Amino acid sequence: MTDKTPDPKDFIAGMDSNARKSPTRVVFVTRRTSAQVKVTDEGEVQTYPEVLFRALVAIEVLTIALVGVALLFNAPLEGLANPLVTPNPAKAPWYFLGLQEMLHYFPPVVAGVLVPGLVVMALIVIPYFHINIEAEGVFLKDRKRRILIFYLVAAALSVFLLWFDVYVALVPTLIVAGFMALAAQSSPQSTSAFRRYLSGRPLSFWIMTWFLFELAVLTAVGTFFRGPGWSWVLPWRS
Repeated sequence: MTDKTPDPKDFIAGMDSNARKSPTRVVFVTRRTSAQVKVTDEGEVQTYPEVLFRALVAIEVLTIALVGVALLFNAPLEGLANPLVTPNPAKAPWYFLGLQEMLHYFPPVVAGVLVPGLVVMALIVIPYFHINIEAEGVFLKDRKRRILIFYLVAAALSVFLLWFDVYVALVPTLIVAGFMALAAQSSPQSTSAFRRYLSGRPLSFWIMTWFLFELAVLTAVGTFFRGPGWSWVLPWRS
């Protein structure tokens, strides 16, 4: 009597919990128990959408804040438009006053197309640079070469703004450049927590900080410091 070797394709009922050893099986699950599968590696990892959760919380908080402001304060609307009377100065909505302030210094193509397009393009592309994907400080690696590039770019941008007398944009640029210079002279082992924080900021952080700073300053100048003929006025003087 010879033993018959079972065909691997046959379904054999048995008790086994190792899916890698016996991938084809019939499992009997008794009451108040559950099937158990022992594996050493998983193709999928259970994760929690932490970034999405933070974004939802931020959106909800912002929505509540906007609703509260809308209920407590009236919109600063002006009177009905009169085609026979042109206001001086004719200001755009506040979210366009930064661009309108730039139009005071540059030609329309430069202020309205070239500069905003380059800034938006940089904000989209720079996060995918290798220097930023590493999520490390911009001056932590290849320090000498990056510091040299930083000073050259900062000097060229400052000369460009001085050439066109754009002092309102020069001040934020110099402030951000000063903080970047401080970050270049700092290290993760610095005794100051603020300097350790600056040394770990990536390139995208500095670009975004400069962009938001410039946008806030230009918008504030266009809103409060521009009078008839787009001349410089002080907001507390009539």
